[in-house]
Amino acid sequence: MYGGKGIVLTDKARKDLIQIEQNGWDILPVCMAKTQYSFSDDPKKLGRPEDFTITIREIIPKLGAGFLVCLTGDIMTMPGLPKTPAALNMDIDEKGNAVGLM
Repeated sequence: MYGGKGIVLTDKARKDLIQIEQNGWDILPVCMAKTQYSFSDDPKKLGRPEDFTITIREIIPKLGAGFLVCLTGDIMTMPGLPKTPAALNMDIDEKGNAVGLM
């Protein structure tokens, strides 16, 4: 897809794929987490290179969102929420002022 000729799965990605298939999540759509500079996982291959092989190092099910995230290359995903969301400290006082925002 997008000019690629194939994929390589790391051992971790292969294990993830087995778990995904066992749980029936293999019907979910896929989101590719890759460099923003290229359709490949190589930031030096700018734009839309052709005939490249992309390495999938991990596959993370995002079941609440309903898709699978394939991590490629040296990509980082956004951090998750803290154990206690800030919203738990927010409220409105007796005068109608928002409190606990900072």
